[in-house]
Amino acid sequence: MITLGVKDIEKSVKFYKEGLGLPKMESSPEVAFFTLNGSWLGLYGRESLAEDASVSSEGSGFNGFALAHNVASETEVNRTIEQALSAGATLSKAAKKTSWGGYSGYFKDPDGHLWEVAYNPFFWVGPKDENA
Repeated sequence: MITLGVKDIEKSVKFYKEGLGLPKMESSPEVAFFTLNGSWLGLYGRESLAEDASVSSEGSGFNGFALAHNVASETEVNRTIEQALSAGATLSKAAKKTSWGGYSGYFKDPDGHLWEVAYNPFFWVGPKDENA
């Protein structure tokens, strides 16, 4: 499971549920869980998550990691990034061909968490398509 510390739980739930269309699981109001493909995304107050880990909640700039979402085509990369932007994300890097032969771009969610949306024609990380 991936858990993100967020400043405004309601705003973040709206971004991931309504903006990106992730399926939200039932949970108490101070936390939110979304079902992902083979994993889960958890949202928890930034202050509370930092307290739980016994670290400072202060910080800015690059967090030292990016979350990645692989999709099935270049068109889907563009569509996913546009969907995120219309839901309140900010563009970090416009989608373009990569040096490794794929296609990707980056956005930041409302709390500045960095997301890469990528199409890799050489390595599919999703479930196998039984109809292929």
